[in-house]
Amino acid sequence: MKKTSKTKIISTYALALYQAAVEKKKVEQVLKDVDVLKQIIADDPQTFNLFANRVWGEVSKKEAIAQIAKKLNLCDEIKSCLDIMIDNNRMKEFQEVLEEFKHLYYQQNNIEEVEVMTVQNLSASQDKKLKTLLEKKLAKKVLVKYTIKPELLGGLVIKYGSSMMDDSIKGKLNRLEIIMKGEQ
Repeated sequence: MKKTSKTKIISTYALALYQAAVEKKKVEQVLKDVDVLKQIIADDPQTFNLFANRVWGEVSKKEAIAQIAKKLNLCDEIKSCLDIMIDNNRMKEFQEVLEEFKHLYYQQNNIEEVEVMTVQNLSASQDKKLKTLLEKKLAKKVLVKYTIKPELLGGLVIKYGSSMMDDSIKGKLNRLEIIMKGEQ
């Protein structure tokens, strides 16, 4: 029997969820539900790990999912995805499926996820200017996630896709050190 990679499995579920959302014209609703579920998992990572436990029966898991879906007012597409993942014992990958769904949404809507590392929070005007410059450079809407990294000493490190721009003081010092060592 051919073994399928975890990445392929996650992509398959996320794509199926995305296609179902498009077909039913509920992409925005599914996206909102994905955000709700991601927040629940972030607040309590063990929440959905219970559904990955093989000791707990499928019927009980589906009943619990139905109650959760009703309480959170989740759309049918999310509930169906959860049911299928329970049927196939794939709940361990649920959080990653949610992430991949968001990536698909961003791809389809010309949005680039950008990670910006900085020593301190940017002011509102700096944030706006940075986003404007990034949108112009990437020719896409940008979704910026900031991370505070005091060890950078100053400046910014910007990551998007497989690219990185390091304009931090630490990065400049490291490059200078490499140059100086190379000349000795």
